Amino acid sequence: MTETMIKVQNLRKVYKIGKEKVVALDDINIDIKKGEICCILGVSGSGKSTLLNMLAGLEKPTKGDILIDRHRINALNEKKLAVFRQKYIGFVFQSYNLIPTLTAEENVALPLVFRRIWKKKRTKMSKAMLKLVGLGDRMKHKPTQMSGGQQQRVGIARAFVSKPAVVFADEPTGNLDSKTTVEVMELMVNMAKEYNLTLVIVTHEKDIAKYASRIIQLKDGSVTDDYVVDHSENDTNT
Repeated sequence: MTETMIKVQNLRKVYKIGKEKVVALDDINIDIKKGEICCILGVSGSGKSTLLNMLAGLEKPTKGDILIDRHRINALNEKKLAVFRQKYIGFVFQSYNLIPTLTAEENVALPLVFRRIWKKKRTKMSKAMLKLVGLGDRMKHKPTQMSGGQQQRVGIARAFVSKPAVVFADEPTGNLDSKTTVEVMELMVNMAKEYNLTLVIVTHEKDIAKYASRIIQLKDGSVTDDYVVDHSENDTNT
């Protein structure tokens, strides 16, 4: 039986805006398995970004619990949360979030610095990961010297280099053209499968959701649908 990697219990988030209360998430209950490729799908205002922030420990819930690999992250203080994210979490952002003054190699190696891996080893790991994402000839390039697709590949390499338990991808193809979108999504999914990592993709695009093995649909802060995607037909045709 596959173990649960992320467990969300009775999650509720209420924002106070002036005298009004806005319910962003209302009694969310989700179990995501280890190695699962899960998509949280919803239009703007559905609560998907709030849910991602909760899962990543960037915001505290009003009520409920979030467990990642049996760690109750909503009970951790900021210092312990930072250590937890460094050890267990990788991020892929829509706007890449690369450090402009660093090369591709240095950007990818950054999470390894926080893990106190010695320089020679992290350089070796960073180079190997950049080769894996097809950027072996761009290691010394800075973000401004690369296309959007290349920058996102660097972002993916950075997210996966430390083999975290979970990778969160927030609208990872929002700034990419259709051809590059396919390349980036296939790269992320294949890497998640290769390392048996849990990949959680947040998007409003149904075409992106098709890459997941499971889709959780949100509307007005509630789960309206939760289903497994059958890829067996596509696998047969390839």
